[in-house]
Amino acid sequence: MKSKKMGSTDNPKLVDLARNTSAQENQFMTTDQGVKINDDANSLKAGERGSTLLEDFILREKITHFDHERIPERIVHARGSGAHGYFELYEDLSAYTKAGFLTDTTRQTPVFVRFSTVAGSKGSADLARDIRGFAVKFYTNEGIFDLVGNNTPVFFIQDAMKFPDVIHSVKPEPDWEIPQAASAHDTFYDFISLATETLHNHMWAMSDRAIPRSLRMMEGFGIHTFRLINAQGKPHFVRFHWKPKLGIHSVTWEEAVKINGADPDFHRRDLWEAIATGNYPEWELGLQIIPEEDEHKFDFDLLDATKLIPEELVPVKIVGKMTLNRNPDNFFAETEQVAFHPGHIVPGIDFTNDPLLQGRLFSYTDTQLSRLGSPNFHEIPINRPINPVHNNQRDAHMRMTIDKGKTAYFPNSIGGGCPHLAKMAEGGFHTYEERIDAKKVRDRSKSFSDHFSQPALFYRSLKDWERNHLVNAYAFELGKCVYDTIKQRMLWLLNQIDKDLAKRVATKLGLAIPTAIDKPINQNIGADADPKKHEPGKVKKYLEKSDALSQEHIHSDTIATRQIAILAADGFDMKSYKKMKDYLEKNKAVVTLIAPHGGKLTCNQQMEHTVDAALMTTESVLYDALYIPGGKESINALKRESKVFKFINESVKYCKALAFEGEAAEIMDMSAAKDFKNDDAVFINGKPEDFARAIAKHRNWKREPHTVHIPA
Repeated sequence: MKSKKMGSTDNPKLVDLARNTSAQENQFMTTDQGVKINDDANSLKAGERGSTLLEDFILREKITHFDHERIPERIVHARGSGAHGYFELYEDLSAYTKAGFLTDTTRQTPVFVRFSTVAGSKGSADLARDIRGFAVKFYTNEGIFDLVGNNTPVFFIQDAMKFPDVIHSVKPEPDWEIPQAASAHDTFYDFISLATETLHNHMWAMSDRAIPRSLRMMEGFGIHTFRLINAQGKPHFVRFHWKPKLGIHSVTWEEAVKINGADPDFHRRDLWEAIATGNYPEWELGLQIIPEEDEHKFDFDLLDATKLIPEELVPVKIVGKMTLNRNPDNFFAETEQVAFHPGHIVPGIDFTNDPLLQGRLFSYTDTQLSRLGSPNFHEIPINRPINPVHNNQRDAHMRMTIDKGKTAYFPNSIGGGCPHLAKMAEGGFHTYEERIDAKKVRDRSKSFSDHFSQPALFYRSLKDWERNHLVNAYAFELGKCVYDTIKQRMLWLLNQIDKDLAKRVATKLGLAIPTAIDKPINQNIGADADPKKHEPGKVKKYLEKSDALSQEHIHSDTIATRQIAILAADGFDMKSYKKMKDYLEKNKAVVTLIAPHGGKLTCNQQMEHTVDAALMTTESVLYDALYIPGGKESINALKRESKVFKFINESVKYCKALAFEGEAAEIMDMSAAKDFKNDDAVFINGKPEDFARAIAKHRNWKREPHTVHIPA
């Protein structure tokens, strides 16, 4: 089944057949109380032109429900997409944990995953430069486990006390509610430049990780250090990773801006269509496991959420695979009402003293109470555990369970002592008995104060093309700021991280790097705290680079689900077209036939072909590669279409694979592609398998420095 792009007026948009089958087919319309409705078009009135009567219970029910259809959107992660799937374990991990879904390799644990952007509102576009939420709800036999993370391994802040501040700073400025879903403004950089703990995750946000090609092509991380506890009570520290089977890929910032205009639902549509066509997204679950006795052997603190653990120091152990194979039946009931909480854990998993995690354990419950209106949010179908729930919680708003019996307290004798308690051996949750002997203080460990070393490691670890994109991102974002003092603070801080980075950004901004700044470096301390204790020191190089921090670390040779544009007009060469199309589709790529008009095309063998998208209704940035078959009549027609050259030129500019067949070489010579005939990803009469290999590499980034002159 082919994927159609937004705006195609010639074909119905892709839907799987199940979506067109109504669960209410052949059923009478009723009220919410089950009363059959005779008229759903007219309110009850005192005469045909008289006033509407208050007693019209059908009208009141319908309007009341409509008035309350919207719940408060999430303050962060409002823009989301979700999918159902399952998790399968590769090997028994009982040496580390007693969690059933991590020890029983015969299980298939259901999951629901919600991807999201952080800063934008529910109606914002998908391709904002932003961190992506990556939250997974495991419906295990022992209860719900929520792994609530992001597509970056670190977070902006170290302590939950600062969460409102970082979000207030990145949200639209309160006086004029601008800009939406963007970090390129003064309030954000004012905060970032004064709270230097943010610099590491901020650098990830400026990298290509913040503008992924697809939700299916990004990593996920649990961010925090958790504990695994085995049946003998022995603990290990752990960090969770999701590794995409399709590799890690991004788009350029220019493409992101154009995609937001051409299809603001680009990521949401891409995920839905991949699942609907049976190209199920997959991630492998990896664990970084650290013995408790090794907690202090690193040059950073394991409990610091702004620090990652380089894979060269602690390898990621791949333990299982998650597959998403079913789209939601109803966006609101599932994707919008799903309630994640890092405090939802099962026996065998426990918390650490990470101060950001500890604050999240409070805030997520409070958030769900605000959004979903009741402590009974666990009874909404998408949030229900698959194992039975028995406790003495009662009543409250929107209670679904009809509790039976006389007792709602424990201990009791009238109810036979039920529900009764579970011993540890019977699966009862037992909190890890960590020894605590400390004073009550409002402070942070000095081990949290290295704010420059890991951002420097990240920058050193990137490929040249990734560094170029990151420099351009900083220049763009800081160029949007009005206050020069903020720009200068940021340049000074970038210079502490990496002098090459600071110099390149400063050059693009037309500013000098200051030798000193007026304000203290780090103001994220208490009024009576010792500034020297918390000032970040010089960059420590405990590792030259970490290859895992580059997007090129995870490779994929498949072209499955890649979107290939084929430009053709009447008279195109059927033989070359069929050979290329058959090969691409055999390897599960999605081929879209684009023509100057909608309806049908006739090839040089007088066969009719359905046009998937008219040229005027689609854009090149929505596709991963471009192919133009030969045929003199077709090429002569395409030459007259200016947008054909826009397709070619943008494909060249954004380093995509291009293939030209037969007479299509003429149109190539009229475009920017003429200068790239020796390019590794540009083909003239090439083999389909060579074209496919170039597509699988995502982009030929070596081309990028030479394409700055190409018009869009």
